[in-house]
Amino acid sequence: MRTRLTRAASVLVLTFVTVLAVARADAELMIIGNDQKIGWDDAGKTVFKAPGYDTVSIVDITNREAPRIVVNLPLMNTIIGPPTNLAITPDERLAIVANSMAWAWDTGAWKPIPDNKIYVIDLTATPPKLVATVEGGKQPSGLAINARGNLALVANRADNSITVLSIKGTEVKVVDTVPIGEQVAAVAITPDGKRAFAVKFPGHKVAMLEIDGEKVKYGKYDMPVGLWPYNIDITPNGKLAITADNGNSGSSDGHIDTVSVIDLEAAPPRVIDRVVVGDAPEGLAISPTGEIGVTLLLNGSAGVPKNAWFANKAGKVAVLKIDGKKVTKTQELEVGGLPEGVVFSPDGKYIYVGNFVESDVSILKVEGGTVTDTGKRFKLPGAPASMRGRAR
Repeated sequence: MRTRLTRAASVLVLTFVTVLAVARADAELMIIGNDQKIGWDDAGKTVFKAPGYDTVSIVDITNREAPRIVVNLPLMNTIIGPPTNLAITPDERLAIVANSMAWAWDTGAWKPIPDNKIYVIDLTATPPKLVATVEGGKQPSGLAINARGNLALVANRADNSITVLSIKGTEVKVVDTVPIGEQVAAVAITPDGKRAFAVKFPGHKVAMLEIDGEKVKYGKYDMPVGLWPYNIDITPNGKLAITADNGNSGSSDGHIDTVSVIDLEAAPPRVIDRVVVGDAPEGLAISPTGEIGVTLLLNGSAGVPKNAWFANKAGKVAVLKIDGKKVTKTQELEVGGLPEGVVFSPDGKYIYVGNFVESDVSILKVEGGTVTDTGKRFKLPGAPASMRGRAR
């Protein structure tokens, strides 16, 4: 009897493990960094809170309108920087998270100081888990993983550099550091993996880098974009890059700002248009179909005096139609306060927007290039400071 029970239990365990493996194989994931250390008072002044409550959420979006949190990992991360400080490899086996700021106690108060930690998360584990911590440059911020999933670039704001990471299985190693000479906030890699483009946040420019295997070279070719570029993405066909030009050093000021359109087929690449989108674009993503892109507008929804003329409760999503090399703003939708990160589902039919103020995610639907709000949101264990889907 004991033998039969033992065998039955073994079968049940094996079945359970198999089900978990199948569920994991079928899952489509996104990653969200939740920051619980920052808030704002009524005057718009930043309030730094005690650390220890941040999380990184791994979320399964297989059910598009009912996402499921797979695990919440207790990892420090921050809203200081663009909402692209994390990414998932194309095969969804690994996630990388850059923590740009550490927290220090100084003269009776908490304050942020540049960190250099890059976390490596094994998504194949059940549940996903932290497997390594790598040290890169100071204040690692926006990062990108190439389409092959074997190389990542990290923009270091305090070091004025790009860290080059090799990816082999779950092993992530620093293989080079590329000096840029100015502060860089975010970076994107072309689909063919041969070039990358990094935004020079206070320099109002985009730098081009050449990639040959694990060798990355900055030839000091820059392109002038709009004021305070904070984010960048590239169309799936590799023909265009779009930058989110924040306009006010990372915050709202009530004035109109733009996205810049870069022709990557031109020799050399060049800015061919600037499209007016609204107040303080930051979050930015282009659909896997290449038909539309979206940028998130802070819209005075946090970090500004509550009595300011441009203060609002809601942030906004600006929808961009991409027709060849022509980019046009076609829609504007309200979402939650201080929208930061944005992710398209792999089929391009849904959009997920992280609302920092409400600690939740808005679920939007895409049909025929038109975006509508499903009215559905899902809660998070903290305020979403960054969001990414899998690299493509």
